[in-house]
Amino acid sequence: MNPLNSFVAPRRVTRKIHVGKVAVGGDAAISVQSMTNTDTRNVAATHAQIMALAEAGADMVRVSCPDEEAALAMGPLVAGSPVPLIADIHFDHRLALIALDKGVDGLRLNPGNIGSRARVAEVARAACERRVPIRIGVNAGSLERELLNRYKEPCAEAMVESALQHIRILEDLDYREIKVSLKASNAAMTVAAYRMLATRTDYPLHLGITEAGGLIPGTVKSAVGLGLLLAEGLGDTLRISLSTDPVVEVRVGFEILKALGLRNRGVSIISCPTCSRQEMPVIDITAKLEARLAHILEPVTVSIIGCVVNGPGEAKESHVGIVGGAGENLLYLGGKPVGKVADVDVVERLAQEVEAWVAGMRGLERS
Repeated sequence: MNPLNSFVAPRRVTRKIHVGKVAVGGDAAISVQSMTNTDTRNVAATHAQIMALAEAGADMVRVSCPDEEAALAMGPLVAGSPVPLIADIHFDHRLALIALDKGVDGLRLNPGNIGSRARVAEVARAACERRVPIRIGVNAGSLERELLNRYKEPCAEAMVESALQHIRILEDLDYREIKVSLKASNAAMTVAAYRMLATRTDYPLHLGITEAGGLIPGTVKSAVGLGLLLAEGLGDTLRISLSTDPVVEVRVGFEILKALGLRNRGVSIISCPTCSRQEMPVIDITAKLEARLAHILEPVTVSIIGCVVNGPGEAKESHVGIVGGAGENLLYLGGKPVGKVADVDVVERLAQEVEAWVAGMRGLERS
């Protein structure tokens, strides 16, 4: 029995929508997305980043449209993208109309700054004609003035009320291709808001801690907040918001899902933190191997343990493993020792064995 089943609740049942070819909600896998940070008007640079995010495993990519030129650029970007693109719209609803006309697969609207009900309705009608879903993206930092006046400060209750108000606008237009996010930079507020909204609607939820920070603090904050929600069965798609290369966001998102047993993609490296017992350079090998195997999409487990205390046990449970041995490190394949490898050859030998393992998996799938 999978031990993760003991603390990860069954997924909350939600409506299923489609962002281009990617299903969100229902029985679909939890999707991982990120957002470009290039100048959208620079089509070449933005396209290159979209391709890098797709290669990293992003199921969809969001692109900011701050002005008309950026919205018009969505045309060639959509045409050249291997994954669905979502236009991120603030302040000017006309930019959403342009992006829809250029073929985007989804819209993100912030109800706190998009304007009147009539403007939201105009966008909803255009999206309905094209069967393009809309994410109602509520942020604690940009709630409607009326809600801030009433609640005195950003809070989970105000965020949920904002979302429900805009859900009703779309439902009044008979439009239900909706997903919802409730993001704050405060993890506790974010968790409370999602828990509250999950009892009020069955629309799919886009999870995220907004403006989470740099790599280490942002990853920790996101893992704690999103981990709590995902373990409770909440969440249908997610974005990790970090002040770093957006490709890293995708990797962190998958690592969170892998830790919870919710998705299994790419190489999982089990490596020790090292101590004076280590008999090979574990930290250096691990860093180099992570970079060397970033292209692998299939689930493969690799153990890199510096000594014999835990090394053999971990290696026996891995597809490929190495145990430190004073310059003659013991290589394991399929849980069995097969030979020795010198320190200088470890990275390349492990990479070759992983690639051979993956080739074998692909062969079995084709047969």
